Amino acid sequence: MKHVLTLLLAFLSTFSVWGQNTPPDSTQTNPRLLNMVVVTATRTPKLLTDAPVVTRVITEQDIRNADVPTLQELLQTELPGIEFTYSMNQQVSLNMQGFGGSSVLFLVDGERLAGETLDNIDYSRLNLDAVQRVEIIKGAASSLYGSNAVGGVVNIVTRTSDKPWSLRLGSRTSSLKDRQHYGSFGIKRQRWNSLTDLHYTDAAAVHLSDTGDLRTIFANSSFNASEKLHVKLSDKISVTGRAGYFFRQREKSEEANDRYRDFSAGLKGNLEFGQSSDLLISYAFDQYDKSDYSIASHLDVRNYSNVQHTLRTLYNHSVKSSSDTTVFLGTLTLGGDFMRDYLMSYQFTDGNHIQYTADAFAQWDWLPTSRLNIVAVLRYDFYSEASRSHLSPKVNLMYKLPRVNLRVGYANGFRAPTLKEMFMNFDMANIFTIYGNPDLQPEVSDNFNASFEWIHNQYNLTCMAFHNHVKNRITTFWRQEKNGMLYSNMSPVSISGLDLSLAIHWNNGLGLRLSYIFTHERTEADGMRSSSTRPHTATLHIDYSRNWRLGRTTLALNGRVLSAVTCDEYTSYSDLSQFEEITYPGYTMWRLSLRHTFSRGVCLTATIDNLFNYRPDYYYNNSPATVGRTVALGLSFDVDKCFSN
Repeated sequence: MKHVLTLLLAFLSTFSVWGQNTPPDSTQTNPRLLNMVVVTATRTPKLLTDAPVVTRVITEQDIRNADVPTLQELLQTELPGIEFTYSMNQQVSLNMQGFGGSSVLFLVDGERLAGETLDNIDYSRLNLDAVQRVEIIKGAASSLYGSNAVGGVVNIVTRTSDKPWSLRLGSRTSSLKDRQHYGSFGIKRQRWNSLTDLHYTDAAAVHLSDTGDLRTIFANSSFNASEKLHVKLSDKISVTGRAGYFFRQREKSEEANDRYRDFSAGLKGNLEFGQSSDLLISYAFDQYDKSDYSIASHLDVRNYSNVQHTLRTLYNHSVKSSSDTTVFLGTLTLGGDFMRDYLMSYQFTDGNHIQYTADAFAQWDWLPTSRLNIVAVLRYDFYSEASRSHLSPKVNLMYKLPRVNLRVGYANGFRAPTLKEMFMNFDMANIFTIYGNPDLQPEVSDNFNASFEWIHNQYNLTCMAFHNHVKNRITTFWRQEKNGMLYSNMSPVSISGLDLSLAIHWNNGLGLRLSYIFTHERTEADGMRSSSTRPHTATLHIDYSRNWRLGRTTLALNGRVLSAVTCDEYTSYSDLSQFEEITYPGYTMWRLSLRHTFSRGVCLTATIDNLFNYRPDYYYNNSPATVGRTVALGLSFDVDKCFSN
């Protein structure tokens, strides 16, 4: 930590006075980009400063400056309280302030993703090069998004073409022999625009240790292609179509590889009625498959397929004042979804299962005064196979004072039992069996939060207190009578904490963002402390940008600080009295990135990851999978800028 403070002081003292005449970047004139339009908090466009729920936005410029290869690394770099670790068979697992991957809903342009492994989606499907921004809502959001939004929502908004034509080509390689190659081609005409993205990754195997729980990271490669087409049929009618293909292969052994595929498509139509109403109708398709590929026989056997068909409608009507028709009193939003969810899995003994889900919701976004905003939502969901239904209410109030925004809210969250959790019957290598439970009750959470936001010129301070009470959390417990694990509802869990964030952007090109989260999770299962949520996490971001005659240079320092956490883990599945106390040590990770963009669209990047060469004494699954300091170099080329004036 001494080295970190020394570096930080030197960085600030060097750059706080240098470049006083540097024109500020458009992304730095406001630390929270408060005039940016966001959509996740209310499913309708709102300025960030007017969002009734605290919304964290990671912009396209933030993504480029971070210079990270995956969404997981981006979220960990930008946000405290989020940790991605490995679980069984090196599958990626999320913990977001006490909520796992099954309780945090990931969306792409507002659409759900099919497929999961150990309760987490395949995060490698999410191509950062196609992302315009990421919007994060913490806390229950089931009143707008239904099941799985118990702990929060991460909505990935993809780019659209905004130039007559554009062509971007790029490549990135690291000292670990990780390689990325990508390209995008866009066209924009008066009535339509199109954007095509291609992305390829190839990562070599990484040997970590000879004695740790985690020893060698499997080699893997992936390919991602997507197309997004928007057509404006008239001044009132527009249609957006999309299609995508994803393929990934893990080299888990010399005999066999794991293969993952995804096919996705969608069509969305938007119709405007005058200046006060609009109607959205959409259809989405997503099929995620897994297969085992035998190297000797070249047989590729599919053993998992999750197929989702979703129909959605969303209607918005803005209510005007009767005395002054230029003043809007609020917006009424009505919506509904219908989904057919098909799952074929090697974990079933009876082939496949299908579940139909339907929902309807109403939201009233009311502006009784220019300072007060009240948003109330009520949603009803029904799940056929689970034979469960649920009502999810939500109320948020926002009061605006000069330089201050005050927000308070209550939201109910729920997660319906999945097909896997209800019907699983899987033999774990003849050691024990995991059984599903069709009698599971839905997870239900009550989220309370209150926040204070202070905005003054280039300064932005946010403080939020939160409390979650979770009932019927779904997990597996050992059942002696079955000699195996059974999906069951556990006793209530309480998750409380404090979320602090300070952002400053000076006009000389220097910016700072410091975030800290304290999380306290109270949970016991069979006398064990089962929580692996780290109580203290923090992130620090410092960047400096300067314009030169030959382009623009940005230097960025990112740091993560995670405290230790102690929990109990089973040492025997046949005797529940046998468990041991394990402490996962705290650690800090730092990344230094240099980015220079030339005026003709050529961009060079250089990044030193794990700047202070941290290596765990013992590699747990909860330890960072690092071999020490690494270096990455990148080159991208916006070809269209060579032909611009």
